[in-house]
Amino acid sequence: MEIDYKDHGKKPYIIDIEEATLGNDNYRTTIWTGEKLQTTVMAIKPGDDIGLEVHHGIDQFIRIEEGEGVCKMGPSEDDLNVEEKVSDDDVVFVPADMWHNIENTGDKPLKLYTIYAGPDHLPGTVHPTHEDAENDPNED
Repeated sequence: MEIDYKDHGKKPYIIDIEEATLGNDNYRTTIWTGEKLQTTVMAIKPGDDIGLEVHHGIDQFIRIEEGEGVCKMGPSEDDLNVEEKVSDDDVVFVPADMWHNIENTGDKPLKLYTIYAGPDHLPGTVHPTHEDAENDPNED
């Protein structure tokens, strides 16, 4: 089945999330946005990262489908007291208001999907590159 990389939110949607994640080459593609949940697929280039961030009032689930990296989390931007390697099939649970970042330490793209409870990006968000995400005025 061919993946249609657009936001299918607010209606029922069934997808092979592994196939969608591995097939995505954009830094970020939002594939479903509901009232209280959002899912994006991401491809982080070698040497790049998600970007140190915090989601106020939003819990986050991240699953690594392919690649390797390091996850850093902590209560503040300057206190990332959790640091652990991540790779295929690992998941990261990020509590609301927790600073976090995942850096790609491998030599191929780090493919992952993330679920936000509730939504963090505008419905339909696509960022082909990390730079596009950083320059998007709708991102905090």
